[in-house]
Amino acid sequence: MRKLQTVAIAAASCVCVLAVAPRPAHALISEAAVVAAIKALQSFTGNALNTMTKNLTDSIDSNLTSLTNPNSVASLLTKGFTQTANYAKAQVGAQSQLIDAQDAAMAGFLRRQQETEIRDEHMMSPEFCAGLDAQQSTIAASKASRSAVIAITKITDPRGEAKKGTPSYYGKSQGSDALTSLHLRRYCSSDDVDAGLCTAVSQNPDADQHAASFFASDTLSADGGVDAANDYATTLIQPIAPAALRGEQMTSIRGREVATRRRSYNSRMSLARWVAAYVTSLGVPSVTLTSDQKAEMTAQGQQPLEKASWLQVMALEVGRRVSSVAWNASLQKMPPASLLREIATEMAQSNYLALQNYRLGLYQATMSATRIAQEEEAAFRDGLTPMPSPTINP
Repeated sequence: MRKLQTVAIAAASCVCVLAVAPRPAHALISEAAVVAAIKALQSFTGNALNTMTKNLTDSIDSNLTSLTNPNSVASLLTKGFTQTANYAKAQVGAQSQLIDAQDAAMAGFLRRQQETEIRDEHMMSPEFCAGLDAQQSTIAASKASRSAVIAITKITDPRGEAKKGTPSYYGKSQGSDALTSLHLRRYCSSDDVDAGLCTAVSQNPDADQHAASFFASDTLSADGGVDAANDYATTLIQPIAPAALRGEQMTSIRGREVATRRRSYNSRMSLARWVAAYVTSLGVPSVTLTSDQKAEMTAQGQQPLEKASWLQVMALEVGRRVSSVAWNASLQKMPPASLLREIATEMAQSNYLALQNYRLGLYQATMSATRIAQEEEAAFRDGLTPMPSPTINP
């Protein structure tokens, strides 16, 4: 292209020179010939330039834009763009496959995670199973303690009423002798030995007058602990029962009043002995402990027992949630559902204990009402002025 421009400029220069050159005086060529020559030169130059321009344009077009020329820029660019497009399409396809595979893998992972969560939500933890076993033991022990209360009061109530076959049936002196004989047989102390009342000190000397027989252990031993608690309650509440009323003591007018007061006395003693028997029954060994409960007793520094009481089972269950390392470690790893179940279990246990406290509150309220009635009766009797007995003429 640069060469073509150079030739065109040279030709134009020649034409210009020819056009302005003065005609020599001696010229043999006519002016018409010169003009014709110039026109011919211009025509030749123009054709040559046109041909050269066309050839050059065709060559440029062939080298730049012709798609039939495999070496043209357009062909090379087309091939390059085509290859790039192919690469892009292949990349899109590969990315689609990668994304599809990633989505499938993520879906599988999320599904497995959901299945794991569902499994964890519905699977009971070992701590929950241990708690359920303890709750079953609690209910069984509660039933046994209620039976123990009834069994104890079936013995203490007739004794306090001086029924036939009881120590005080024939009088207070016989009741006193019976209680002394029981003390020397079961709870002989060194003082008793020194006084010559018994020959050897018992295993539990004076246990019938020590509060430790009542409260020292959550589970009373079956080989004397329950008897010691009952005997302590007897010494505490009604060591000697009054003799029973007989014959005219019950049929006379004065005897009827005395019998009424005796029934009131018996009812108050029965209430007091019922509460004492209830406390004793909570420590009566009644249920077999599980391996987890025995392990908890060991962890709390106690000697494991084969059979335990209601109070012992409840104390172990409460202590397990306070000091057990295993329970607290499991609590940290529990899924939400297991944690909610554990909270529900503790709420149920709290409600159960609240019911037991309510029952004990009924006993205490009844005893308070009885005490008020006794005080008011004494105040009323002391405040009365004796009225003279009327004289009735026959």
